[in-house]
Amino acid sequence: MKKLYSKQDLWSLFLMCAFPLHLWTLLLAFRDISWVAERTNFGDAIGVISYGMIFAFVESLLVFLIALLLGMLIPSSWGRDRRLAITSMLVLTLALWAMVPQLYALQAWSFPNALLSLLAGSAHPLRYIYLIALAVVLPFSVLPVWAIYKSEKTLTAILDLISRLSLLTAVYLLLDVVALVVVIIRNI
Repeated sequence: MKKLYSKQDLWSLFLMCAFPLHLWTLLLAFRDISWVAERTNFGDAIGVISYGMIFAFVESLLVFLIALLLGMLIPSSWGRDRRLAITSMLVLTLALWAMVPQLYALQAWSFPNALLSLLAGSAHPLRYIYLIALAVVLPFSVLPVWAIYKSEKTLTAILDLISRLSLLTAVYLLLDVVALVVVIIRNI
């Protein structure tokens, strides 16, 4: 494990796993805080957000463990920087694609009627939905990996992005500590 990841690599990878989950949790929290506060009070709204932040932290740990294990599949000859960049980009791109269906549901978007008719008329509509999703998501997941592998400039840019997002994610982790304190106080 030591030759695969340094302590700094592990910390950076954890921060990249935590970033999209915390960002999404905060976006949903800011969206919902007003109606929760109207329904009960502002203290309850802060409590709901605190539980969401704690849950995002636990999810971050789970995603980190999965990313860590999958990162071990990357050949060691590629180097630790490439391993970190590739694993981080996969986590970020797949997390963004996981947000798309949720955005669809939150915004009440609808599919074009022609597409719905085509899917409804097929023998296996779910299979076609998965194939369409795969055809869209796969290139956006594979192309960054290929670019990082082939280009030193892309690798440097991704490592710079990781460095910049790490600072923001550290702030999110501080909010997790505050959220934990809020939950503990509310449950005493």
